[in-house]
Order: sequence, then structure tokens, then C-alpha cells
Amino acid sequence: MSSHPDHPDRQPAIRTVAMPADTNPAGDIFGGWLMSQMDLAAGNLAALTSHGRSATVSVEAMRFHEPVKVGDEVSLYANLEGVGRTSMRIHVEAWRRQRHANESRIVTEATFTFVALDHNGRPRPVYSEGGD
Repeated sequence: MSSHPDHPDRQPAIRTVAMPADTNPAGDIFGGWLMSQMDLAAGNLAALTSHGRSATVSVEAMRFHEPVKVGDEVSLYANLEGVGRTSMRIHVEAWRRQRHANESRIVTEATFTFVALDHNGRPRPVYSEGGD
């Protein structure tokens, strides 16, 4: 298990509940569902940082620590790790909390790279106007 504290000391980018439709054949929450939630959380921070449209260009070091179960509350925390001329590196952690418990545990983490895009879908400087 990870050496992370019981709960991050910040507000989540997204909070959702894992539902039965999101399960894999083993009955655990499908990793692809969790990855999509993480991408949404990273995308929120990328849009705020770049003041406009951005797109995921890579995901690195996806690590699944433990499964998520149906009914778990999943909180996703996004942290800006670095900004290049057109790109942003965003680390995302997914934490689960059973509905009847107070303890939260990290379940997945990864680093996403986004590129800021202009209105034509081409890379643009992160700190320019969003081109909306």
C-alpha cells in the first residue's frame, strides 16, 4: 500500500459514486472508467490553467493500488506539476471512500500531459488567450 496520508488536504477536482454499470467481469470498477474520471479531473485543471481548450496527449505511470467497489465515493485530486510553452503536466490521484466509512484510501494515480489548443485545434502557448 502507498505511504500517502489518510486523505488529501485539498478540495477534489471531481467527486462521483461508482455504479454497477461501471464494473468489469470480476465485479470491480473497470479501470477504463476510473481512467476517464481521472482524465476529466486533469482536463478541468488544464482548462483553468490555459484559459481555454486543451487536449490529453499522454498518460504516464498509471498505477492501480487497489480496486474500487460499487457504491464507493471516488474523489479525484489534480495537481499541476509543470508547464511548458504549450503543455501542462498534471498529476491525478483517485481516492475511494466506502459509503459507510470515514477513511479514504488512494486507489489510482497517474500523470497526464495536456496541450493548450487554439480555435483551430493547433497547439498554442499555455498563457496566451484561450482562442475560444
